[in-house]
Amino acid sequence: MSEVITETNSYSASNIQVLEGLEAVRKRPSMYIGDTNFRGLHHLVYEVLDNSIDEALAGYCNEIFVTIHANNAISVLDNGRGIPTDMHPTEGKSALEVVMTVLHAGGKFDKGTYKISGGLHGVGVSCVNALSTYLRARVFRDGVIKQQEYKCGVPISEVVEIGKTDKRGTEIYFEPDKTIFTVHEYKYDTLASRIRELAYLNKGITIHLKDERDNLQETFYSEHGLNEFVKYLDNNREPINPEPIYIEGERNGVPVQLAMQYNNSYNENVHSYVNNINTHEGGTHITGFRKALTRTLKNYAEKNNLLGKSKVEIVGDDFREGLTAVLSVKVAEPQFEGQTKTKLGNSDVAGVVESIVADKLAEYLEETPKVAKLIIDKVLRAAEAREAARKAREMVQRKNALTSSGLPGKLADCSSNKAEECELYLVEGDSAGGSAKQGRNRHFQAILPLRGKILNVEKSHPAKIYDSEEVKNIITAIGTGVATNEDYNYEKLRYHKIIIMTDADIDGSHIRTLILTFFYRYMKDLIEKGHIYIAQPPLYLIKKGKIEEYCWTEEQREEIIKRLSNDGENEKGITIQRYKGLGEMNPEQLWETTMNPDKRSLLQVTIDSAAEADHVFSMLMGDDVAPRREFIEQNAKYAKIDA
Repeated sequence: MSEVITETNSYSASNIQVLEGLEAVRKRPSMYIGDTNFRGLHHLVYEVLDNSIDEALAGYCNEIFVTIHANNAISVLDNGRGIPTDMHPTEGKSALEVVMTVLHAGGKFDKGTYKISGGLHGVGVSCVNALSTYLRARVFRDGVIKQQEYKCGVPISEVVEIGKTDKRGTEIYFEPDKTIFTVHEYKYDTLASRIRELAYLNKGITIHLKDERDNLQETFYSEHGLNEFVKYLDNNREPINPEPIYIEGERNGVPVQLAMQYNNSYNENVHSYVNNINTHEGGTHITGFRKALTRTLKNYAEKNNLLGKSKVEIVGDDFREGLTAVLSVKVAEPQFEGQTKTKLGNSDVAGVVESIVADKLAEYLEETPKVAKLIIDKVLRAAEAREAARKAREMVQRKNALTSSGLPGKLADCSSNKAEECELYLVEGDSAGGSAKQGRNRHFQAILPLRGKILNVEKSHPAKIYDSEEVKNIITAIGTGVATNEDYNYEKLRYHKIIIMTDADIDGSHIRTLILTFFYRYMKDLIEKGHIYIAQPPLYLIKKGKIEEYCWTEEQREEIIKRLSNDGENEKGITIQRYKGLGEMNPEQLWETTMNPDKRSLLQVTIDSAAEADHVFSMLMGDDVAPRREFIEQNAKYAKIDA
């Protein structure tokens, strides 16, 4: 742990403000961390990590160590000032104990301590404490090491001195409560993705990640911040401007950073952050950015006669096609819409971002006319592509209007018209589609068979999606239209569960990835709102006499065989059927194992990090083979897509 030179200033117990006690966290954990499964488990790490990042933002920390221990416990160590351990002026106990055991207690509510902070609800580390069977806090400060231990949020020791030190910082070690969380294992890649993001957003900070379970470790450090972030996101695409455009400025106490680069893709990939929080629903900062981008590029193009004789009207979306950008703002008192902190509501931030981006971008365009012309040419091509896609879409809509229902002929629809209870299965192959149609519950389950591999939308012109029969059928059946069009309407969603059901082989995995790519690029809203699922058909049927048992993993298969063969002594009479395709199951089996809501297992597709998802999809479905091969080799041990 390296030493921080900056002095501790006046950060002491008196800076810790208490708003309310730690109550109900264990009874209703989802209210505080979102959920109690995969996402909530990892959120515990982010809450502790945010405290260390806040120390870095305040200028007192430059190195952080995150460790996944062999027992799936986590420790986060930083070289910040260390949580104060002196007596709190009003609580009658150590400030460390107050921070660790009282909800809404911390230096973040004292503007003199932290001007800008990520976890502004202040529930962070106390929530982690409440949801851990064991937590240990160690503070390296004032030449000594002090420690306190807790069980389920309750101190089981006093704050005690355990040694001398010449270092500064805080270490939090915790073991999540297995009776609360449904998932108990941390995923290295998920933590690495968030830490990589934080390193790009906070240049100059070194964050180490170590996994003692698999002896993995990685160090994340970015010297150039957002520029490197954009290059990372775009490393599987061909750039139009060779170096990202970087804009930085501050007005009215709001620092703004932006890096942006145009590429040869057809997608807009703009990622926004407020105080390191990914605001995937956007907000006022994104509104300001878009206004500045459209106005500045349009003014430049008109001023320099670059629009030519284009007969297509250029709209805001055209200026963002093929654009990868990362926008980061720091706001002292952010107002987020909703509990999830995903949309910024501060109205004044829009004007700040718009003015800074407009001024700096105008300067860049004047100084680099060759790049400016390439960007305007890209915008013109985007406008023409949008017009071509509109005509193709209208043709499809006219054809659909000629049919009695306007729905695809291959769709076996359900009888219910209540979208909240309806499910649509996207099924690989006509054979499996036939079994699914026979085995389903016709009241609420609809079946759409898909023939072969659908179009790879990552490499296709937007108008081409309407030339693909399978993609066209998916769009029509779902009912919302695609999110890249002005007539997209979420309220017209016909099914609240859209379930991808493919074979458990290489082709099935490829088809599943193609479908997920389509949803991510053209209906991301449905993923973000939790409507997309992946079916989990069994891998094996094991029989012995009249006993039949299905299993979904190799571990289950081994356990069942061992049980049926009297602890491995006699496997005689046991038959194992390996399901390579859905078509190998009859309708009753398909219903019983994969479609019956009472017994099936579904994976809900989520986007934990939109930036990382963008990077992975462009790599998996793009033109560059080498990174795709490396990714597959690294992840070959995973038997399923983690969604």
